Amino acid sequence: MLGINRPGTVPQRLVVGRLMPHVHCTQVNATQEIPMKTLIPGPDHLRAYRDVLAQFATGVTVVTAMGDCGPVGMTANSFSAVSLDPPLVLWCLERKSSRFGVLATARHFAIHVLGADQKNLSQSFARPVAADGAFSGQLTPEGAPILPGVLARFDCELHTTHDGGDHVILVGKVLRASCGKGTPLLFWNRLYGAFIEKG
Repeated sequence: MLGINRPGTVPQRLVVGRLMPHVHCTQVNATQEIPMKTLIPGPDHLRAYRDVLAQFATGVTVVTAMGDCGPVGMTANSFSAVSLDPPLVLWCLERKSSRFGVLATARHFAIHVLGADQKNLSQSFARPVAADGAFSGQLTPEGAPILPGVLARFDCELHTTHDGGDHVILVGKVLRASCGKGTPLLFWNRLYGAFIEKG
């Protein structure tokens, strides 16, 4: 379990996966040397570079949009707030994705922040073809598909796009933001986890 503390909050623990139930954080002296492996990113080190990136823990989102053949969605953890005024958020879409054509050109899309109990939903939308049954039939006023029961949702209008190498960076203007109750689904080092209150 990983100990996570925020100023002014009760310490909590992060369960990172069934196979790692006894991982503990320890306080490190500022002068203590920590051995690290260093690499220069490039074609010969793609897997190793992904391993380094995987050390950054994130939440999990599913982005949805309406295509010519119906609703489309995909799991993404490359989500970030950009600006409060105007309200802007971004996410990154891989150019090789089978859903690139729809999601990269959609004028409106919805970003759903998944709760701790929605691992199956994340895995469903991470597959090349997501299960149609995941969609509820609900739509935002602009026509983006809505996934019910999520922790939060951002209804967005495409603001701008930027070249991001093998990804495209999509910046959305938030038209409305909705928030439920619960704790988030987390993702670290290819493992799902969730916060639990310290007993």
